[in-house]
Amino acid sequence: MDVQRRSHHSQMDYNREPKPGKTLPCHEERFDSGLDSLKEDELERDFAEVSIRDDASPCEHEPWRSVVTDDGDTLLHLAVIHEATEHALHMIKRSPNCPYLNVQNHQRQTALHLAVITEQPLLVDSLLKAGADPRLTDDGGNTALHIACKKGSLACFANITQNGSSRHLTSLISSTNYNGHNCLHIASINGFISLVESLVRLGADINAQEQCSGRTALHLAVDLQNPALVRRLLDLGADVNCLNYGGFTPYHLTYGRQNDEIRHQLYQKTAQELRELPESESDDSDMEDMDASEDEMYDDIKFGK
Repeated sequence: MDVQRRSHHSQMDYNREPKPGKTLPCHEERFDSGLDSLKEDELERDFAEVSIRDDASPCEHEPWRSVVTDDGDTLLHLAVIHEATEHALHMIKRSPNCPYLNVQNHQRQTALHLAVITEQPLLVDSLLKAGADPRLTDDGGNTALHIACKKGSLACFANITQNGSSRHLTSLISSTNYNGHNCLHIASINGFISLVESLVRLGADINAQEQCSGRTALHLAVDLQNPALVRRLLDLGADVNCLNYGGFTPYHLTYGRQNDEIRHQLYQKTAQELRELPESESDDSDMEDMDASEDEMYDDIKFGK
């Protein structure tokens, strides 16, 4: 079935610079789930059964909790995906602090992940208040907060960071996905300046290094040629002298780039001894040694006559 999803423009972070064509060398997370898991009539029938027993005790075994599709989606997953809000809210209400809220499908997505993906802050809020665990990660290592930072959803971000259920906020903000990116890195990569400001205000380490190559948010902003973000990160106290794993400062990354504004912003603030590019560790003699060792490696190969 072709599910049309409503747009939620009021929830999106528009305080961002347009991203240039360059992309970072990390794979794109997959943020979808099976929409064709059940046929329309089957879905409506199963949703209807949820409402039959409203007198049951919370978390008591009920048949609808056992419904799981080939994609591992529960009825709650499907209600969120199809934006069947009333049905979703009813299931959440019937399952306070119940493991059912944290069931993960075959992509390890919980109902909370899907509520953020589909930008339904009401469901995000209800799930968290009912006991959904915001620390659970999908098959890309992303928490629901990672996804909110990728999508720029201010409302979902606020629900996750302000809800009483998020008592592990510090670890949530600093946790990294399987690309080595924390929430600040993701917000920076996608140019969401308002979220960058909020994360720093909530205690995110502005100089935290992502695990791919040791880039900070400032390195990433330069990499993506985002002058507004560079300026804001500097205002927020980003360290211009921080080196990535290759020994490069953010200023070093301006070499060969076209944006003079970024280059000028960083030049004066970077320590004088760190303005020059680091010397290459390999010289001509190293290359000669390498060539010689390669010759020795293959000198016993005999070709047939």
